[in-house]
Amino acid sequence: MGGVRDDRGVLVLLAPPEPGAPGVAAARVEGGEGLRPGAVLGPERAARWVWADTSGWYPHLLTDGVRVERCLDLRLSHRILRFATPAWQATAGPFDDAPPSPVAVPDEARTLFDDDDASTPPAEAVPTGPAMEACAREVAAQDDAVAGADEPGRLRLLLAGESAGALAAAEMNHTGLPWDAAVHDRVLSDLLGPRPPRGERPAALARLAAQIRDALDAPALNPDSLPHVLRALRRAGLPATSTRSWELSTIDHPAVAPLLAYKKLSRLHSANGWAWLDTRVHDGRFRPDYVVGGVVTGRWSSVGSGALQLPRQLREAVRADPGWSLVVADAAQLEPRVLAGMSRDARMTEAGAGRDLYQGMVDAGVVAERDQAKIGMLGALYGGTTGASAAVLPRLLQAYPDATGFVEAAARAGERGERVRTLLGRTSPPPGDAWARTQAGALDPDAGDDEASLARSQARAWGRFTRNFVVQGTAAEWALCWIAELRRRLWSLGSDEDAPGAVPAPFVGRPHLVYFLHDEIVVHTPTSLAGEVAEHVADAAAAAGRLLFGDQPAQFPVSVGVARSYAAAKDAARLPWQAPG
Repeated sequence: MGGVRDDRGVLVLLAPPEPGAPGVAAARVEGGEGLRPGAVLGPERAARWVWADTSGWYPHLLTDGVRVERCLDLRLSHRILRFATPAWQATAGPFDDAPPSPVAVPDEARTLFDDDDASTPPAEAVPTGPAMEACAREVAAQDDAVAGADEPGRLRLLLAGESAGALAAAEMNHTGLPWDAAVHDRVLSDLLGPRPPRGERPAALARLAAQIRDALDAPALNPDSLPHVLRALRRAGLPATSTRSWELSTIDHPAVAPLLAYKKLSRLHSANGWAWLDTRVHDGRFRPDYVVGGVVTGRWSSVGSGALQLPRQLREAVRADPGWSLVVADAAQLEPRVLAGMSRDARMTEAGAGRDLYQGMVDAGVVAERDQAKIGMLGALYGGTTGASAAVLPRLLQAYPDATGFVEAAARAGERGERVRTLLGRTSPPPGDAWARTQAGALDPDAGDDEASLARSQARAWGRFTRNFVVQGTAAEWALCWIAELRRRLWSLGSDEDAPGAVPAPFVGRPHLVYFLHDEIVVHTPTSLAGEVAEHVADAAAAAGRLLFGDQPAQFPVSVGVARSYAAAKDAARLPWQAPG
């Protein structure tokens, strides 16, 4: 470990840890005190951590009871800069093509991120060693790349936010989402029947399988094999081209109802059944393995744990510790609101001012029903040109020309093979060599109709990707700004020293983030602090909007609910948030 002091405090450069490396509670930084359990690094800008990979270092610190206020994750920043800057040259090694790991995007009223122009230490100031030297070179290369970008301020904010998110994701894995295994088991038993012996179907699935076989006159049918099911449907004379639920629901046949029920329960059993409960829930906690920025747009993904697909039926199993509560918040119509802010469409912004955006479109006379507004916006965001969305789109084009024109321009750029950017500068990848060859081949004088048709199809498909990239990516930036600001606020609340529970250090008695899903967060908090936490959740959402969109009138209301269980908090959620009583 090496430390370099600058005029803001101590900058710590950490090389990648060796496999099986011990914790780092006894580590020291130059001019600083030894780290100790419960220490908070950087709340007064005393230390800035720069490391190759948050997922390699921060879990050790959390295990030792140490919380890091802010850091720079070189690997995550490297991945962003690879596409975002015109001429990107940097070291390889641990920073190039490494597996994704926890990270996130920024927010913070500039209290957390306003040090982005901090000078970087020269390589010779860092203790010698190949890994440390690589870290120092990477810091310098990234600083040069950002300085040469078109909008360096926004890009710096994005890099700082990605790193802040990495800290938040690691902390959510460390604390875990409180989970009642007995409630989970009861839900499964109520829906599927008693837990079966290993390798056997639960009773409910076995009954449904028998009904499907009888209805299709296929006694050997395996309902878990989609090709077998599709062949059986066709043998029965049914016009099925797939086993998708929406298509099956249009077919009138005795096999359809049990087949749809089987698909739904089978998905629960395979994804979050008893095997998942046994392997993923320990000591009253489910610990999500997030991959922040795991999707090309910047959205989070997860590794193996199913963190982004907790079914509605199991929300009741997510239960706060005794004396604690869950604060659950969900951003309302996030992507359309982001589009209104990016495009500066004043009329669309006004439709969502202090209310449901889709209902605001109805009240403005743009469409007749709320569902039409929702379908139309989804069509605009994802390129829907058929069905109900196609019927509504002309009204939206007329009412909101700035917003719809913004995504149309992004789509046209994609069709030409150009890259597009989010608000903070995350850049879409190129469409690839095969795509370019197809487009070039269609221009050949000897090209036929098939080549031209394929080129048009691929161009439109890439245009749909870039159309959504700019909005979904900026929505991910807003959501992670929300997380980063809320993380800071929660720590500043302090702790309820009398709060019971099984929360590990350094969060004992403190409210803390425990779950995130695209536009939804869950905070585990001592009940005595729940009201304050709910206020901060809503205020942090507004702060994230101001950080990204400045003094524009774009609004980002969130519904907030407080209860002992996730399910009850969702039911109690109100938009906008108002304290009970």
